[in-house]
Amino acid sequence: LHRHGVMWTLRGGRPTDELYSERNTQQEREKRTEGHDEDDEIYEGEYQGIPRNDSVEKADRQVGEVGQSQFRDMAQYEGERRKDQEELAQQYETILQECGHGRFQWTLYFVLGLALMADGVEIFVVGFVLPSAEKDMCLSEPNKGMLGLIVYLGMMVGAFVWGGLADRIGRRQTLLISLSINSVFAFFSSFVQGYSSFLFCRLLSGVGIGGSIPIVFSYYSEFLAQEKRGEHLSWLCMFWMIGGIYAAAMAWAIIPHYGWSFQMGSAYQFHSWRVFVLVCAFPAVAAIAALTTMPESPRFFLENGKHDEAWMILKQVHDTNMRAKGYPERVFSVTTIKTVKQMDELVDMGGDATAWHQRWRIKLTNLFHQVWGNFLTVFNPEYRRITYMMMAVWFSMSFSYYGLTVWFPDMIKYLQKQEYSSRTKVFIKEKVEHVTFNFTLENQIHRNGEYFNNKFLNLKMKSMVFEDSLFEECYFEDITSSNTFFKNCTFISTLFYNTDLFKYRLINSKLINSTFLHNKEGCMLDFSDENNAYMIYFVSFLGTLAVLPGNIVSALLMDKIGRLRMLAGSSVISCVSCFFLSFGNSESAMIALLCLFGGISIASWNALDVLTVELYPSDKRTTAFGFLNALCKLAAVLGISIFQSFVGITKAVPILFASGALAVGSFLALKLPETRGQVLQ
Repeated sequence: LHRHGVMWTLRGGRPTDELYSERNTQQEREKRTEGHDEDDEIYEGEYQGIPRNDSVEKADRQVGEVGQSQFRDMAQYEGERRKDQEELAQQYETILQECGHGRFQWTLYFVLGLALMADGVEIFVVGFVLPSAEKDMCLSEPNKGMLGLIVYLGMMVGAFVWGGLADRIGRRQTLLISLSINSVFAFFSSFVQGYSSFLFCRLLSGVGIGGSIPIVFSYYSEFLAQEKRGEHLSWLCMFWMIGGIYAAAMAWAIIPHYGWSFQMGSAYQFHSWRVFVLVCAFPAVAAIAALTTMPESPRFFLENGKHDEAWMILKQVHDTNMRAKGYPERVFSVTTIKTVKQMDELVDMGGDATAWHQRWRIKLTNLFHQVWGNFLTVFNPEYRRITYMMMAVWFSMSFSYYGLTVWFPDMIKYLQKQEYSSRTKVFIKEKVEHVTFNFTLENQIHRNGEYFNNKFLNLKMKSMVFEDSLFEECYFEDITSSNTFFKNCTFISTLFYNTDLFKYRLINSKLINSTFLHNKEGCMLDFSDENNAYMIYFVSFLGTLAVLPGNIVSALLMDKIGRLRMLAGSSVISCVSCFFLSFGNSESAMIALLCLFGGISIASWNALDVLTVELYPSDKRTTAFGFLNALCKLAAVLGISIFQSFVGITKAVPILFASGALAVGSFLALKLPETRGQVLQ
């Protein structure tokens, strides 16, 4: 409506000026076709082969009644919408049966698998680069902890935001935007130098990839017939495992190659771990390129009244599958598809002279209200019980799974440290004169020693401690140290040349006529042992590979035993396996238990993903999935923080927490409704 220079649009429908333009066109058409029946008029999509949608035509003829319909009882209107959705669900299932399962679904499977793979990669990136990045960016222990958690916080925000938007602007478009944000900031994080900049880029990279899981599963499910849905959604979960394997393999192949680096003075450094960060963005970039060739979900179009677009996509699915199966002559027999009534609201868009940024602000504000309103409907009486139960199951699963999977490597490191300390050699009151040390000194403690006119040249000191010792006329050159300290020592006429023996390593020590020349630049941190880095990659590789058997079993049995039995059964077995952790007193035992736990628990995650997709209707599916996935990431942050605090103190508390959470989750899972054999709402 244009009145006094003010333009109004119909929220949820089409701009009103477009409606008036169409109405004028219709009047002109009626004048030209006077004396003809309405059925004789040429349907504007007929030249494309699109069947006439009688429900849309009828709705267009009733546009003039918009002013009266706004007074309609909202409960009655919602009832009509719900009835439309039920009819659409039944008809849509029949259409998918006719389209069949073939080349189109498998193509979409690999395209969406790349997006899911990018999510799996994102989880592992920071953990793999921390041992190297901490040297370049001078990270303290609190900073390292924040960098490890920032990805989960970003994914938590991203899951909620992108999940809500996907129900309003489309699955494909939202996924493209989120993956683009992930790719751009993952690329930037490879080049930025400072800790704050790197933290910011990884945060936004996590925000982008946060939309991957809720959108991918919802998007793919809307192309799957009922008897294929559970199995093929479970097969899709394998790409998360592939992402973890890809990240571990790339870290193993790239990060230890320190020659793959360059620097421009002392201001800019590009080391091998940055190459790894760059390579980890490839799955997201590949997913974007492949996704541009795929169509939007036809179910989303039908839920938003776009009959013609949905019909064309479903015909494309049908024709692609039939040609691949050798039946190109088969014709898509669907003539009309039910569409859901749309709720139109008048929204003030300002006058013609309104600035573009104000129009965008109004559009974004309206979009926010629509997304928030759709989120609140997830807690309506008909969904409230399911939502609260799903929140509890998602939280308990995530708390225990992420807490334990991070606690495992930390426990392995602790056991390695304990075993290493047991091999420490102790030297007391030794006197050394006129000796040149040019070999690695490792894992030793020297107490009350005297060193006169000794040279320490071009060597590494690993886990060396000198206590109450005297160094007189000694010479240190080209020294690289790790976990090395001089406590209560005295240095007389001693020269330190090109070493990293900063004064913070000299604890309560005296320097008499001693000099430091050309100390190595960089952070005052211990360098990481390459063997430990390899162990991190190897353990992560085994842990993700161990998921493969669980993925295969869950895919084959999901549609046979049902979602609830799969979810509850896997949770119970995972709960029992937690108690075996008490017997893991060696490095190899802990790795074996990690693989066992991961292989068992993946079946419950697959069942939970399928159940979440099937419990909510199409217009709320990604909103609910995104919210539950955001809650999952919050639980992950809490689980990681709590479990890590008990490393080296006790194993009983983490085991008790994880077992209790899994027990609660498996009990609540049995209270959820079974969705096997039901059409997708």
